[in-house]
Amino acid sequence: MTMLVTHLSAATAALVWALLERIQHGKCGLIGIVTGLIAGLATITPASGDVGPMGAICIGALAAVTCYFAVNLIRNKLKIDDSLDVFAVHGVGGILGTILLAFFGQEALGGLGLVKPMFEQLNIQLIALGVTIAWSAVATVIIMLIVKATIGIRVSQEDEDKGLDLAEHGESAYDEF
Repeated sequence: MTMLVTHLSAATAALVWALLERIQHGKCGLIGIVTGLIAGLATITPASGDVGPMGAICIGALAAVTCYFAVNLIRNKLKIDDSLDVFAVHGVGGILGTILLAFFGQEALGGLGLVKPMFEQLNIQLIALGVTIAWSAVATVIIMLIVKATIGIRVSQEDEDKGLDLAEHGESAYDEF
């Protein structure tokens, strides 16, 4: 069941993401479809052992919509450099999947019924989510302070202009250009 719902969520999210791109831009690209697929995978992961096929399809569709707009918000509106849309897809998707487990894990909604009653499970999920976010924030700050103190967080503007292949690795990936 875990394998089935994982595939269903990923496929649904890829399809919905492609539809969103087509509606908004008139076309959809392979990168968008793959990003949608990853959003479906990241979102179903917390719930994959507890939901049924219809829950996975719903989670995949909700993952695509939520993560699609999170990418646009973070990248375009807030102008945050979220490389590869990692937080917008994995972070937002993981948070969404953690919350949706409380609903789609219920036997009445096609889940396997292995979770507690809906609102009790939702409370558990929200507490775990809060602890995880706090732990991740504190750990990230500590790691960033260590990195900043030792090797630095950014390369120089000169190295960035020259190209990181040459500046960091001593070779150029595209000599003919």
